[in-house]
Amino acid sequence: MTIPVTKRRENTRARLMDAAAQVFAEVGLEGASVEAICERAGFTRGAFYSNFDSKDELFLELASTVAEQRLASVRGRIEEFVAAGVLNGDADPIELVQKVMDSGLDDRLSVLMMSEIRIRALRDEGFGKAYLAQDRAMTASIEEIIQGIVDSGLFALRIDVPTAAQMLMVQWEGCMARAAVSGWDGEKLHRAGAEALGQLVDLLIAPAAG
Repeated sequence: MTIPVTKRRENTRARLMDAAAQVFAEVGLEGASVEAICERAGFTRGAFYSNFDSKDELFLELASTVAEQRLASVRGRIEEFVAAGVLNGDADPIELVQKVMDSGLDDRLSVLMMSEIRIRALRDEGFGKAYLAQDRAMTASIEEIIQGIVDSGLFALRIDVPTAAQMLMVQWEGCMARAAVSGWDGEKLHRAGAEALGQLVDLLIAPAAG
């Protein structure tokens, strides 16, 4: 069931998601009960269920919000660099990706949350379907970003855009998970992901004609 969102409800949902992120950081996805989230946010269970059908829905929306903020930041950086002439065919892919991704830092908490959400999706068919729908929407957004770069004439790809988007997502997720397991956080974690993407982009870009 989709619940209409008003400004007041939007604020309540935001506070509940903030509280969920805090509780998750302390006890993980399974341990983050609705009661604990409500207590941290200062709301009743009634307020929770008037905004979310379940804890699963809340965490999926939280994950989506984090991903969408990252993509919006990436789009903004690309637009800035295109306008400034920074993006061009002579740019080094690793340095280019690093510049684009420099709009923020990633943390182990977000990597851990996404890993637990994927495990939940593997164990629960209904949750898995919702996760896959969200994943497809995110992939489509990445495809749009890549297609925009290709259409600008800055680079050409060796493969089609959908495949490139999927490969970049897999590369990013795998690298970030390994870096988080290694205990990396903040700038070190962020740089590892950016460099891994840069190396893959270097392989995906077709050589210049002529």
